[in-house]
Amino acid sequence: MGGFFGVASKNDCMVDVFFGTDYHSHLGTRRGGLAAFDEETGLQRQIHNIENSPFRTRFENIFDEMKGSSAIGCISSMEPQPLLIRSGLGAFAICFIGIINNSDELIEKYLSKNSGFFNAMTGGRVNSVELLAALISLKEDFTEGIKFAQEVIDGTASILILKEGGNIIAARDKMGRLPVLVGKDESGFCVTFESFAAKKLGYEIVEELGPGEIVEISPDRMVRLAEPGKEMRICAFLWSYYGYSTSTYEGINVETMRYRNGSLLAQMDKLNGFCDHIDYVGGVPDSGTPHAIGYANESKIPFARPFIKYTPTWSRSFMSTKQSERAKVAKMKQMPVDELIKDKDLLFVDDSIVRGTQLRETVDFLYSNGAKSVHMRSACPPIMYGCKYLNFSRATSDMELIARRTIMELEGEEGFKYIEEYSDGNTERGKKLRKAICEKFHFASLDFQNVEGIVKSIGLPACKLCTYCWNGKE
Repeated sequence: MGGFFGVASKNDCMVDVFFGTDYHSHLGTRRGGLAAFDEETGLQRQIHNIENSPFRTRFENIFDEMKGSSAIGCISSMEPQPLLIRSGLGAFAICFIGIINNSDELIEKYLSKNSGFFNAMTGGRVNSVELLAALISLKEDFTEGIKFAQEVIDGTASILILKEGGNIIAARDKMGRLPVLVGKDESGFCVTFESFAAKKLGYEIVEELGPGEIVEISPDRMVRLAEPGKEMRICAFLWSYYGYSTSTYEGINVETMRYRNGSLLAQMDKLNGFCDHIDYVGGVPDSGTPHAIGYANESKIPFARPFIKYTPTWSRSFMSTKQSERAKVAKMKQMPVDELIKDKDLLFVDDSIVRGTQLRETVDFLYSNGAKSVHMRSACPPIMYGCKYLNFSRATSDMELIARRTIMELEGEEGFKYIEEYSDGNTERGKKLRKAICEKFHFASLDFQNVEGIVKSIGLPACKLCTYCWNGKE
């Protein structure tokens, strides 16, 4: 994944872009970058590796190194960006959020005769940002270039372009899978993925771009270059997992959605006669916590934090590329509260269960500290399909998913014909899936939210949400 933030201002904007980009650090783990335009210096760029040091510390000297009244910043889990490009459209800086699945096809069809080569990354991959810039540059202006690129790309591309001269072009991906918002203050405009980043810096949100909408901002005004499309498929996982709690997408706040979602999970358990013997409800930190608060409020079972993450000196556990290292760091961060664990029946709500590896470590940790039983609830349905629309920090093939692997063990490939049944906890196959995962991870019980519950919690029509990772529907 990734996030971006840009400003076009009458004043020097580096402080706003520095903090605005840093506020997207929860969305990416590998690269951070800034590009700025200044009348005297022109376009400038800095990119740093943020795998083992956060964006803020890697760019702490940026105010001595760069200046500008217009700038864009990007946090990325993959390619270094923004890139500085010179083409027939002029000089510009570009970054994007999303994924391009058909790079080789695009190069062969549109670019092999025009350029012939691209800088190769590790493993021979092409930098997707460079490819995107080349596609845009095939057309006579940025608007037509962006529309063309988004049409031919298999995947998703929300784009920020900083033009030589200081104006910024922002484009939301054509299906609106990711948010792009525009804010305004007395000195100019900003563009952001996360709404709270703009508000925290004193900008009032004035526009949430629609699917495929393209705008150009200067310090004085915002001009619409392409009208929004009518069809939207915004990622439902934004609210349940990777969106920040204080952000709002399509008018719906993340934190309050999670409370509603947890409440619906508790209602399902009460209907099934479950809840009476649980001592405490807790959330698997951090994004599982608000779901658990919603569950506790509805069930009237006390909310508690039986373990606390020690974060002052530990880096994020998902930053390492090795699962063993991620699990080790995750385990070392868990600090037990013995009085809330020993001889207690505990129910935890997690935002999702993808591979389950770290969750198994957490449950074993709780039992080793004296828990009587550990019950697990997932705020998402079983994840059955690796996402092909967004570039998450670690690529996930279908068979890496715990639900898929368990179906394979239970029924072989024949079982993949019955994914809908396995997702539903009321069917025989659904019950077998939950029982098998319980045995693997030592859960006393397990259940998942269903797609209908996610949709209800968000409050948007189902036709406007992407739920592909759960039900394979595009």
